[in-house]
Amino acid sequence: MASLRPEMAESDSDMEINVESQQASTNGLNPLDQSTPLKRPPPGETLDGHHPQSEILPGDSATTQAEKLERHGPLGEVQGNGEFPESSAKRVKTGHELSSATGTPAVQDRRKGVAPIKPEFLLPNDLTQSSFDDDAAEASTSGATTNGERSVQGKRQKSKGQNTSRNFGSSRDALPLCSTRKQRNEFSPEQCTRGEQCRFTHDLRKYLKEGKRQDLDTFGKGCPVFAARGWCHSGWTCRFVGSHSKEVAVDGGRTELVLLGDNPVGTDGSQTGTLDEGIGVVNIVGLERKTELRKRKFPTPKSDAFNDWLNTRNKSSDQKSSKEDREAADKDADANQEDVDMEREDNRALYKEPPFRASEKRKLYYGPETPMLAPLTTQGNLPFRRLCVELGAQATWSEMAMGLPLIQGERSEWALLKAHESETKPPQVSSTAPVIMGYDNSKDLKFGAQIAGNKPWLALKATEVITSLCPHLRAVDLNCGCPIDLVYRQGAGSALLDSPAKLEKILRGMNAVSGEVPITVKIRMGTKDNKPTAYNLVERLVLGGKEATEFGDGPAGVAAVTLHGRSRQQRYTRLADWNYISECAALVNRLNDEQDNRADTTAEPDARDLPASNNGKTYFVGNGDSYSYIDYYDHIQQGKVDTVMLARGALIKPWLFEEISAQQYLDKSATERLAYIEKFAKYGLEAWGSDEIGVGNTRRFLLEWLNFTHRYVPEGLLEVLPPKINERPPAYKGRNELETLLASENYKDWIKISEMFLGPAHKDFHFEPKHKSNSFEIEAEG
Repeated sequence: MASLRPEMAESDSDMEINVESQQASTNGLNPLDQSTPLKRPPPGETLDGHHPQSEILPGDSATTQAEKLERHGPLGEVQGNGEFPESSAKRVKTGHELSSATGTPAVQDRRKGVAPIKPEFLLPNDLTQSSFDDDAAEASTSGATTNGERSVQGKRQKSKGQNTSRNFGSSRDALPLCSTRKQRNEFSPEQCTRGEQCRFTHDLRKYLKEGKRQDLDTFGKGCPVFAARGWCHSGWTCRFVGSHSKEVAVDGGRTELVLLGDNPVGTDGSQTGTLDEGIGVVNIVGLERKTELRKRKFPTPKSDAFNDWLNTRNKSSDQKSSKEDREAADKDADANQEDVDMEREDNRALYKEPPFRASEKRKLYYGPETPMLAPLTTQGNLPFRRLCVELGAQATWSEMAMGLPLIQGERSEWALLKAHESETKPPQVSSTAPVIMGYDNSKDLKFGAQIAGNKPWLALKATEVITSLCPHLRAVDLNCGCPIDLVYRQGAGSALLDSPAKLEKILRGMNAVSGEVPITVKIRMGTKDNKPTAYNLVERLVLGGKEATEFGDGPAGVAAVTLHGRSRQQRYTRLADWNYISECAALVNRLNDEQDNRADTTAEPDARDLPASNNGKTYFVGNGDSYSYIDYYDHIQQGKVDTVMLARGALIKPWLFEEISAQQYLDKSATERLAYIEKFAKYGLEAWGSDEIGVGNTRRFLLEWLNFTHRYVPEGLLEVLPPKINERPPAYKGRNELETLLASENYKDWIKISEMFLGPAHKDFHFEPKHKSNSFEIEAEG
């Protein structure tokens, strides 16, 4: 919106004219024509119509004043002449400006929570986009009850904004085809064991005519799976089947429908390859292993032995810390040194070495050149991680997998641990990076698995199982930050922050059973707002707790600690506390330095207990609100963290990894952004299949991602940089129609975008955003 009124300033010539006019009027002369004297009007005649009053200037109207307020801030910011300062659109758009008085940088004022969009892109009506409820998007309704209501000081209050029970409908063929016909040519069917009782059709031509929707004409009318693999595991159910099938003439004057490509199904019905695991996917666990887990026949000897040892340790510790012993210890507080030495010898007699110690593990490296993608519920799926790796992510994590479903062999949970082959390549390490003794970059990889568990035995078994069955893991991370109520109430996720002793036991045990795979942990500042506990917890994780010191166990051996600068109770509308993260980072750096001072002394810990990283020192990673390369490098240089974990920033603009590598803003065009959406759709079809169900799954997860990408405001539209992740834009238009469409917060527009690559949505498909916030506002206004 252009300025409605220019600045009013009088020049010297204007001042002279005004003075002469005043003098002429006092002498009875006409100021416009001094040769003609002024005359009074005749009695009864008014001046109306001769010199009508001019209209009020637009700048004097209440509407214009309100518009100026919207752009420039509250009235307290007006200048002494009653005008607002010059629009920042006429100045250099940087995070700092030159002060007119001193010529030194001065911080640019910006309205809190509102993105500073250039006036020419603002829409006339300031339909400010609604706030983004990322707590609802993360399903972290703190204090929410099971029926979707929130308890506030004993009162029942209906939860606002969140869709507590979402339904995505169904995406299935109208007439399903039997699996015995799916991969076979028309005249070479596999015998169906169900016979006439089969609920699916065996008539291939009828299925193609009536059972499935017409082929898609996107991606050049070619099947992305067939193009990448040379055959399509969806067979006749593929929505692009016309691109890899044909009708050929056979004996007897008949024609047969045949599939093209190197079909892995032999003529005898045997499979020569895995059909439904996606393209370039690793960490695939077969049905046989999952069945063993479900029947509790999969062996976990390391976990069983460590749990037995831990139970024995707990009993010894309980006996040692009985009430009588504590009272006796208080009475003998002034005992001589000889009694103290005797007590230490007794403690050593009680101590038994665990059956498995955290031995030499694969070394890790975290540095400024290794930005990592956070474990993201729902959005951190394989296609999105694959896209982020292409754009420069150097470390990725799976979605959080729950420990109990893992050891029970549930297919949906094990699917979270699949990774793309691009995630198995080593991260890029700068030639100037510090030398890590024993680190071999060629053996390193990007992908790690994150798990959650509420008890030591459960976390240990899950760790042993996944490290045994998934060969492509960089590390296993224990989630101690998940705020979801269901997880928290079970004692997992962020609930472990209130049980530091149990958390330490879990991490120590995970290290003992994980083989060569390092163990890391992700935590929050604490569970309650304004009551952070991470500082003391970090010290315990690096050095070991009091009990471990008494028994001589040494540190827990975690390779890295990641701190999210928020408490469980804190809302996303408030920024992450990087000051607190910096304090914890300084603590870790100090403890790592003190470790060098303890070398070659009796206080030196056992080398087998030291982390598998950074020459036996613990890495420290910060997480929260990083949305630009400026944020990233500021946190590393000022916050003193080893690297930064990116979450919502990467969801909103996945090319953030490119910006970090290039150390500059990248104002992506709408066409470039649409190309990323096309890539996601392609990768989704390769991962989940190109049949009706696979297209539906791809569309669902694409829409989940668009729920974040529409928040991106191109840097070219902003008056001030760097952008802030918590700022929402007022209603604005893009530089073209496509950019405006990509900025829409109406989920129906997101569906239109998905249809560009996945065709029209199935009639039974439904989508509801995780947070309702303004989903229907545009429809209501229109």
